[in-house]
Amino acid sequence: MIEAVVFDLDGVIVDSEHVWDEVRQRLTEERGGRWHDQASRDMMGMSSPEWSAYMHDVVGLAEPPEEINAEVVRRLEAVYREELPLLDGAMEAVEALAARWPLGLASSSNRELIDLVLRVSGLERWFAATVSSEEVPRGKPAPDVYLEAARRLNVPPERCAAVEDSENGIRSAKAAGMRVVAIPNPQYPPADDALAAADVVLPAVAALTPAAVEP
Repeated sequence: MIEAVVFDLDGVIVDSEHVWDEVRQRLTEERGGRWHDQASRDMMGMSSPEWSAYMHDVVGLAEPPEEINAEVVRRLEAVYREELPLLDGAMEAVEALAARWPLGLASSSNRELIDLVLRVSGLERWFAATVSSEEVPRGKPAPDVYLEAARRLNVPPERCAAVEDSENGIRSAKAAGMRVVAIPNPQYPPADDALAAADVVLPAVAALTPAAVEP
């Protein structure tokens, strides 16, 4: 029986994966780094310490990872304040599920970005617990962020459902022992084996209802 639902943020509530890409690629070009096509997929699901180290070590930015992280977050905050890219149907899906279960959020985004998105959208009142992967030892696909969300909700992970869009997110939630509702991101489609691990696959967040979450 499901006792709580844990949402991902990027790609599930906000259409932001391409915004992250644009900001990090532009910063790379400005600072003389070496952007490559695989960089976006490599960093998807990484925590902020992990992806900022990747941009320093692999992409080749000279600044320390802490400075890279702070600059990317600053630019993303500016984009979100100007126009928050909420996905169609996300608000309604969150409210419908919140009427049935306590909600958590397990995101690879920085804490500042999580709080900003929830505040600007007005969704913060629906979430009983939120976790950034920078607050746990390992980012996705490790299960840490989902296990911590379940702990903060005081619900066993095997009695939680997770809503995810990415390959690393699906693997993370599954490794945590949760029921996984996948809403594949068409820009970055999960590998077939990752998608096969999901318990439910939906075409869009607008199709996310309590009936779709229940076993």
